[in-house]
Amino acid sequence: MSITRRAFLSGAGAVAASAIAGGAFAQTVINDILNAPRRGTWNDQFDASTSQGGRVASNLPIFSAETVSFIEQAIGQYQNIVSQGGWPAVPARKKLKLGVIDPDVEALRRRLIISGDLSTQAGISQSFDTYVDAALRRFQTRHGLPADGVMGQYTYSAMNVSAPVRLGQLETNLVRLRTMSGDLGQRYVMVNIPAAQIEAVENGRVVLRHTAIVGKIDRQTPILNSKINEIIVNPYWNAPESIVRKDIIPLMRKDPQYLAKNNIRILGPNGTEIDPLTIDWSTEEAAKLRFRQDPGKINAMASVKINFPNPHATYMHDTPQQSLFNNLMRFDSSGCVRVQNVRDLVTWLLRDTPGWSRQRFEQTIKSGESTPVSLSNPVPVYFTYITAWSTGDAVVHFRDDIYARDGVDELQITSSL
Repeated sequence: MSITRRAFLSGAGAVAASAIAGGAFAQTVINDILNAPRRGTWNDQFDASTSQGGRVASNLPIFSAETVSFIEQAIGQYQNIVSQGGWPAVPARKKLKLGVIDPDVEALRRRLIISGDLSTQAGISQSFDTYVDAALRRFQTRHGLPADGVMGQYTYSAMNVSAPVRLGQLETNLVRLRTMSGDLGQRYVMVNIPAAQIEAVENGRVVLRHTAIVGKIDRQTPILNSKINEIIVNPYWNAPESIVRKDIIPLMRKDPQYLAKNNIRILGPNGTEIDPLTIDWSTEEAAKLRFRQDPGKINAMASVKINFPNPHATYMHDTPQQSLFNNLMRFDSSGCVRVQNVRDLVTWLLRDTPGWSRQRFEQTIKSGESTPVSLSNPVPVYFTYITAWSTGDAVVHFRDDIYARDGVDELQITSSL
């Protein structure tokens, strides 16, 4: 340890002691230490992306033999943590952050040390210093949380899940990962539902990652295997009967102009358009009809739809509601998957389809014409449910079991490959 770091740790201990005598004075002292020009570059050892255990950011696919090996290592580590009593609960009473001096920081430090996010060299004190800040950001990154270095509601919730529960997640997901670590294709797309994230994988490495919006708890995105065989630029949107019953009919009862405002037409069995005014909206007879939304900016799928055969009528698509990608809980669809920066993914999918450069793709979007494009080489797609995985030594990722599937012995996978 450098002299500068020893001086900091000694100073931090002195600051914690000063807190007992006077909070205001202590805060002044810690601020002086944090702002000192000679404090050194501490983040070279403890930063938000690395620790003594490895880098959090990785281009290693979740579906890989390496991930299986790393999660096996993680299980051994977590078995050891559990056998030693797990980790302490961190009292969810305050918004702890950089510069704060509080007794609860001691529990936070212990918790982060046990999970490998904070080096034991940082010690135990009441001060939330830059070591704790970097360790907390690392923890947040591993749990799919905004890495803001602040102890808020969702961070407390993730942090206070017990070690035995986390071990159980690792063991459950090891079984899932072992079944998906074979030959998945040179190029494939993986949708991880609990993480609301998509990986585009090529030659064993992630080349694109996309934030996703997946199904609500009561309208779950299914587990499936298929092949992406078609891209529809400027798609029509045909509302599923479930959405007609649950959403459109109630909205029409409130606002008879809802369909017109949203460019949605009602089509009869022979394809002729039906006037909404001729329908009795107090009943559900309209659910038997076809509701089709014209292409355009307010279309539910916006610029593009990604098709693959499956019995659930599930697909991936763009969305006009881009702000939803900023939400922490991105479980907001009716089962299909919305893709952030979807045009990058489509460009990658169409790479081997002659005549479909990014330029032509963008020009077709601007034309407003609905244009189906068949992929020359269909790309495998896997919708999966992984709530725990590891991308390196001591780098373990967890997500909420949003659909309560971790207790299910065997996931039902629909395959259309």
